[in-house]
Amino acid sequence: MDHENIVAIRDIIPPPQRNSFNDVYIAYELMDTDLHQIIRSNQALSEEHCQYFLYQILRGLKYIHSANVLHRDLKPSNLLLNANCDLKICDFGLARTTSETDFMTEYVVTRWYRAPELLLNSSEYTAAIDVWSVGCIFMELMDRKPLFPGRDHVHQLRLLMELIGTPNEADLDFVNENARRYIRQLPRHARQSFTEKFPHVHPLAIDLVEKMLTFDPRQRITVEGALAHPYLASLHDISDEPVCSSPFSFDFEQHALSEEQMKDLIYQEGLAFNPEYQ
Repeated sequence: MDHENIVAIRDIIPPPQRNSFNDVYIAYELMDTDLHQIIRSNQALSEEHCQYFLYQILRGLKYIHSANVLHRDLKPSNLLLNANCDLKICDFGLARTTSETDFMTEYVVTRWYRAPELLLNSSEYTAAIDVWSVGCIFMELMDRKPLFPGRDHVHQLRLLMELIGTPNEADLDFVNENARRYIRQLPRHARQSFTEKFPHVHPLAIDLVEKMLTFDPRQRITVEGALAHPYLASLHDISDEPVCSSPFSFDFEQHALSEEQMKDLIYQEGLAFNPEYQ
């Protein structure tokens, strides 16, 4: 993936001997810190800082989704930063294509940033799970503490319903009957006012976050919709928000490879970066 807001692989160093190696060294571009460290620090952040970080996350995510890939593990520690406030998305270890239903398990996304459809074990989720994660990350950035710091699966679901309210029947169409029955037996919560709970956050930012943190993924704003939201009007430029020219494929993971075959693929990838080793 070649994009300004996605961390780039600079080099894959081929092992000295093709027939005997146990380690692979991958060099990424150097970044100074990550968003988790910034949030936990005493570093002052202006509205413009937060706005720019959000824009860059969405800009990178637009490219990722255009390649038919879901990141599936967006969280502050996977968003790298440098001194120029450039932001790059990293850690694609859980990423999968949108068509890979075999991999659509609920064991994705660190709990605090996990969308309701994942908490309810929906197996057919979409790119909307990444949008939910971005909404959680942005509010954590603005409030300097996690939005939904659930202790476990059940507590996580309770925290998000205490804020966004118990979903109605129409909003539960996307989950199975067992999940609907579970939601019905929980204490009901009215939706809280984001404006009252977060009075220091810009009203337009609140409006965008509310559209990201929609219980029903079918009603959740898309990345393209978020980029075009009035809150990001000063940064949004569709001509400078590129998409991927061709869909990404994880076909290489579909085949059962022996250790030697996998080593050979890794070695060939290293040679592609360093043809002089051939």
